[in-house]
Amino acid sequence: MSIRKGTLFIAGVGILTAVVVVLQYLTAWLHAGGLFSLTFALVPIIVGGALYGVGAGAWLGLAFGVAVLLSGDASLFLQINPVGTIATVLVKGAAAGAEAALVYKAASVTWKNPYPGVVLSSILCPVTNTGVFLIGCMLFFVDTIKEWAGAGVNVGVFVVTGLIGWNFLIELGVCLVLCPVIYRIIQIGRNYIGSRTPDSGKSAGF
Repeated sequence: MSIRKGTLFIAGVGILTAVVVVLQYLTAWLHAGGLFSLTFALVPIIVGGALYGVGAGAWLGLAFGVAVLLSGDASLFLQINPVGTIATVLVKGAAAGAEAALVYKAASVTWKNPYPGVVLSSILCPVTNTGVFLIGCMLFFVDTIKEWAGAGVNVGVFVVTGLIGWNFLIELGVCLVLCPVIYRIIQIGRNYIGSRTPDSGKSAGF
């Protein structure tokens, strides 16, 4: 990696990290029927994984997890099982970011076109984020969730309706709408910068 590309990589990932943290704090008050808030931080995670690779996707997801813990969004679970909460939140973020980047890369190679990869990443990132959360609930909090659900209520149904609510569907929709558009805008900007650079084909890549 050239010095220019390395600098652009660090700057790009740094900016996206800041965006992830800011979005998590700004949306910490948004709820859609579930116990936990909506998050739009998956959008920069998906875009970052597509632009900068698996390592960047995992890093951005990890930053998202740290922001969730520090913003107080997981405070209820932290009181019950701190270790299980920290493990679940960090793993779900990093896994969602890394998987999104891997899917983007594989799809782009398969179809010779980046946009199917962006769409697939926009689907699988929130699926992974929510899926790992559900696994963490079953591993670390099942007894507590049974108490919350009450007698005669299916635990799985309670987790989906009481803890998640409409969050997953809204986050999925936001990712599907915004990620391809943002990715396209960035690509247009990169191509423009490349066309204005004397050695455009070699030095303008991010």
